[in-house]
Amino acid sequence: MELKHQLLTKKSGMKPGKWSFVKKELQRNKYVYIMLIPVVLFYLIFSYGPMYGLLMAFQKSYSPIKGIMAGQWIGFDNFKMFFESYYFWRIIKNTLILSFYSIIFGFPAPIILALLLNEVRNKWFKSTIQTVSYMPHFISVVVVVGMLKTFSALDGGLFNVVRSFFDLQPVMFLAEKDMFRPLYILSNIWQGAGWASIIFLAALSGIDPQLYEAAKIDGAGRWKQLLNITLPGIMPTVVVMLILRLGAVMNSDFQKILLMQTAPTYETSDVISTFVYRSGVLEGNYTYSTAIGLINGVINFSLLLLANSISKKVNSTSLW
Repeated sequence: MELKHQLLTKKSGMKPGKWSFVKKELQRNKYVYIMLIPVVLFYLIFSYGPMYGLLMAFQKSYSPIKGIMAGQWIGFDNFKMFFESYYFWRIIKNTLILSFYSIIFGFPAPIILALLLNEVRNKWFKSTIQTVSYMPHFISVVVVVGMLKTFSALDGGLFNVVRSFFDLQPVMFLAEKDMFRPLYILSNIWQGAGWASIIFLAALSGIDPQLYEAAKIDGAGRWKQLLNITLPGIMPTVVVMLILRLGAVMNSDFQKILLMQTAPTYETSDVISTFVYRSGVLEGNYTYSTAIGLINGVINFSLLLLANSISKKVNSTSLW
């Protein structure tokens, strides 16, 4: 038995003390690890398993019958084709602009909402506002876009009714390229700010109330309490959420953009995800679209590493 233990220790590269710790940990929390198995399997099957298909990015064509390995290897030709494409700069610019606007205007929105709710002392009013602000999150994206189309209708649409009060001509908002970004960003804020504020409200509840009592004794008002206690108290949470958001800069809400997109708005609404959809699904160019998706993933991963590294050096808060 001892010889078997030594052989296992030698193969695993663990010291005897570490091996016994792992064994005790597995025995102590075995039910927790059993519950973890479905989660691990989910990511292995649906996240890491499909990465095998990235090989198509380096092939000329793909045949579902012959399989991935039967494709003709062409190296980085698909990547060069994308970099030299007429649409390259347009979709990169649109993707970055939408993400930049989402971070500038959308990221602070749930933080501000959480700070405002934190100052409300009437519990009934606070719970009512919270419930109302959460509700849009549960509305389907299809319904939200349908609401936008109804509100922006030329005949009787809410937006054009408001414009008529100022003697302005009706406008087809979803057919105006300059209106796509404001409608996309504002509708995202309306739909997601309330739900995203939950995590910041949880961070606010973790701040020690005695800090506020001490600040009041020292004569600090609400504003100084906000600057010196509240914001520093939730800053680690804000930084972590910002890092995660920066790690998805090249990702957009594909479903919503596709539903809102019209031919006249391609100039401002065409992003990487919609371009991949048209190239891969509609045109059947699987290898080319796979290459574009791989570029997108590499950029996101690089930005995540960069943001995490900068945050770790600046304020010692990071994901790992």
